[in-house]
Amino acid sequence: MGLFKPDLYRSFAIGFALGAVVVFSTLGGWAGKSVGDSVMPTAVAAPVE
Repeated sequence: MGLFKPDLYRSFAIGFALGAVVVFSTLGGWAGKSVGDSVMPTAVAAPVE
Protein backbone atom coordinates (compact mmCIF):
# COMPACT_ATOMS: atom_id res chain seq x y z
CA MET A 1 0.00 0.00 0.00
CA GLY A 2 1.61 3.22 -1.18
CA LEU A 3 1.22 6.67 0.21
CA PHE A 4 -0.34 8.06 -2.97
CA LYS A 5 -2.61 6.20 -5.36
CA PRO A 6 -2.19 6.43 -9.16
CA ASP A 7 -5.62 8.12 -9.34
CA LEU A 8 -4.21 11.07 -7.43
CA TYR A 9 -1.44 11.59 -9.99
CA ARG A 10 -3.92 11.29 -12.83
CA SER A 11 -6.21 13.85 -11.18
CA PHE A 12 -3.31 16.27 -10.75
CA ALA A 13 -2.30 15.83 -14.39
CA ILE A 14 -5.84 16.40 -15.67
CA GLY A 15 -6.32 19.40 -13.38
CA PHE A 16 -3.00 20.91 -14.46
CA ALA A 17 -3.84 20.44 -18.14
CA LEU A 18 -7.32 21.94 -17.81
CA GLY A 19 -6.01 24.82 -15.71
CA ALA A 20 -3.31 25.57 -18.28
CA VAL A 21 -5.93 25.63 -21.05
CA VAL A 22 -8.12 28.01 -19.04
CA VAL A 23 -5.23 30.36 -18.27
CA PHE A 24 -3.95 30.24 -21.85
CA SER A 25 -7.38 30.99 -23.30
CA THR A 26 -8.11 33.72 -20.73
CA LEU A 27 -4.91 35.57 -21.58
CA GLY A 28 -5.78 35.41 -25.28
CA GLY A 29 -3.15 32.95 -26.38
CA TRP A 30 -4.99 32.10 -29.58
CA ALA A 31 -5.89 35.69 -30.48
CA GLY A 32 -2.40 36.54 -31.77
CA LYS A 33 -1.86 39.26 -29.17
CA SER A 34 0.89 39.28 -26.59
CA VAL A 35 0.14 38.53 -22.96
CA GLY A 36 0.84 42.15 -22.01
CA ASP A 37 -1.87 43.42 -24.36
CA SER A 38 -4.39 41.09 -22.74
CA VAL A 39 -3.52 42.12 -19.20
CA MET A 40 -3.22 45.87 -19.73
CA PRO A 41 -4.53 47.87 -22.72
CA THR A 42 -2.21 49.95 -24.89
CA ALA A 43 -1.67 53.49 -23.63
CA VAL A 44 -3.02 56.32 -25.80
CA ALA A 45 -2.02 59.94 -25.26
CA ALA A 46 -4.68 62.62 -24.90
CA PRO A 47 -4.88 65.23 -27.68
CA VAL A 48 -3.09 68.55 -27.07
CA GLU A 49 -5.31 71.59 -26.81
